[in-house]
Amino acid sequence: MELFKIGKIKYEGPQSKNPYAFKHYDPAAMVGGKTMAEQLRFSLSYWHTLCGDGTDMFGIGTADKNFGETDPLAIYRKKAYAAFELMDKLDIPYFCFHDKDLVPEGGSLQAFQANLDAIVPLLKELMQKYDKKLLWGTANCFNHPRYVHGAATSCSADVFSYAAAQIKKALDITMELGGQGYVFWGGREGYDTLLNTDMELELDNMAQMMRMAVDYARGRGYTGDFYIEPKPKEPTKHQYDFDVATVLGFLRKYGLDKEFKVNIEANHATLAQHTFQHELYTARINGVFGSIDANQGDQLIGWDTDQFPTNVYDTTLCMLEVLRAGGFVNGGLNFDAKTRRGSMNHEDIFLAYIAGMDSFALGLKLAQKIVEDGRIDAFVKERYASFQTGIGAEIRRGTTTLEKLSDYALSLDVVEEKNSGRQEYLENVMNEIMFGGC
Repeated sequence: MELFKIGKIKYEGPQSKNPYAFKHYDPAAMVGGKTMAEQLRFSLSYWHTLCGDGTDMFGIGTADKNFGETDPLAIYRKKAYAAFELMDKLDIPYFCFHDKDLVPEGGSLQAFQANLDAIVPLLKELMQKYDKKLLWGTANCFNHPRYVHGAATSCSADVFSYAAAQIKKALDITMELGGQGYVFWGGREGYDTLLNTDMELELDNMAQMMRMAVDYARGRGYTGDFYIEPKPKEPTKHQYDFDVATVLGFLRKYGLDKEFKVNIEANHATLAQHTFQHELYTARINGVFGSIDANQGDQLIGWDTDQFPTNVYDTTLCMLEVLRAGGFVNGGLNFDAKTRRGSMNHEDIFLAYIAGMDSFALGLKLAQKIVEDGRIDAFVKERYASFQTGIGAEIRRGTTTLEKLSDYALSLDVVEEKNSGRQEYLENVMNEIMFGGC
């Protein structure tokens, strides 16, 4: 059963004009001591790719993702076949899911779980047939009206309990399918006004939900990662998982920092008014770098547009941070991205993934060139050279005192900052490395 009339996408090199070919992604090519496939660990997002139909806040869907079926369960079975055909033809080794991506929810929690139980054997069969793996799973605890006031942060204990049941089931499926991670995305975990909010209680409850999930999964032998995905503003005015720094404060307060890493999305960094690299760097130096949702936003649009990534500056700086972190462990590059509303044909899915995969493959190659070139790292090291010897080294070691530093400063004739940041020079170095062969 072939659902897409497009053959396998092959690597043809930068000179190829074939729109259905990779120009930069060569899975077996070695970069930084690993193959491209190992460095990038690409993943298909089940929700956007198989379920997203172009619906937005101003209009209904433009793309048909029913694959010729009308019965709800038959539609979702066909989605599964489509997902693995796509992964096979695009040479994508992993996928990610929300529970509601896999099956219709039905009229009750019991019906929802029965539907999930019915689809899991098919997913296992297709994973074995196509040699694909689950990068991470999660529960959609934000879409249904019951979660209008949050899930783990709901003001209703019954809603909190319902969310716990969803999370337990999603964890069970993640473990059964050999998933390497589980993500908490707080789609409604936040507030719009403190006039009706007990923020302390909500944060306590959110931490309790995460702690129970960890205890449940670890108690059943799960050894994968737990992630929180930072996201600001949307849909609530004040998200509890605003950015990496906010998440770090939350994890440390509740003693969850040893169990959780972060799953960083490029578009969410934009909405938080950070660069993608900033969020990755912050995660890396704090030991919580885990996985990445690969997409990009639009600087002129104030919501989560989830576009396929084509900005090579961003992909290069992203992969530079991944390389500096030593590469992925259990995480990867999940394309949490969707075709534009006007790109409604199945062929557009292939073209979008090719664009995103090539952009990250090129970014990986360029990031490795930056590492090998060494000028940027050498400049940064030299800029802070005063902390390598003398009083600077004592500051770094923590062997000095405020009194000693005061005496040292008083002994100096003139104190001026004479080190130029040379930002323009470094940006030119970046361009030289990236485009020097043009």
